[in-house]
Amino acid sequence: MFKRQFIRTTLVLALSLAASAVVHAQDKPLKIGVTAGPHAQIFEQVKKIAEKDGLKIQIVEFSDYVQPNAALSAGDLDANSYQHKPYLDQQIKDRGYRFAAVGYTVNFPIGLYSKKVRSLAELKEGARVGIPNDPTNGGRVLLVLQDKGLIKLKPDAGLKATPLDVIDNPKKLKFVEVDAAQLPRTLDDLDVSAINTNYALPAGLNPGKDAIAQENAKSPYVNLIALREQDKDKPWVGKLVKAYHSEDVRKFIQAEFKGAVVPGF
Repeated sequence: MFKRQFIRTTLVLALSLAASAVVHAQDKPLKIGVTAGPHAQIFEQVKKIAEKDGLKIQIVEFSDYVQPNAALSAGDLDANSYQHKPYLDQQIKDRGYRFAAVGYTVNFPIGLYSKKVRSLAELKEGARVGIPNDPTNGGRVLLVLQDKGLIKLKPDAGLKATPLDVIDNPKKLKFVEVDAAQLPRTLDDLDVSAINTNYALPAGLNPGKDAIAQENAKSPYVNLIALREQDKDKPWVGKLVKAYHSEDVRKFIQAEFKGAVVPGF
């Protein structure tokens, strides 16, 4: 009798401790990495929606494109939201990350800005063009320049085109590769610079008014939520994506950014 009671008491205690551990784990907020600017602003809204579903979020801001993936891989983040699929694919290839994409977020049509000319047609021979120094965003800009008739790329260059893939350059444009976050600072020195919207807005640039040319909004560069492969089936993932894809978040994006940032869901 005493033995059965002891076993029952021990079992109840063990279950109680296990339940306590689960509650504690749920109380720990998810760390979501974003770049400063629109991604951070949007996730502040996502955080509010997610909390209604019992999901606590801690937003961690970064100032570049490299660290959010490094932090995710190291386990310092639970997920990140700042990159498009071509960039993620390149990072996985280059660095061996074991990541999964679980939901689309927004698209930032990249813009070309200048303090020296009012249109691409005004660019003179030998003009210096600032482009992001990462392969996917650099290639993205070259495709825009090709679309605008300024250059021609090798037929098989694809999304990861580099200046080496340029086979026709009538104006002999010179490409200056710069870290994407630093491109707004190059406008005083270069003739034109291609700036991602999430860096243009904090720099006081309005893509709709200030860009002298812009990427087509229907592009393969829709951003996404990424996390470690081992976490993709965890219960919080569905709640996180659901919160982001809510109508309230969609309305916020449309009202706040007025077409400079486009919902991709």
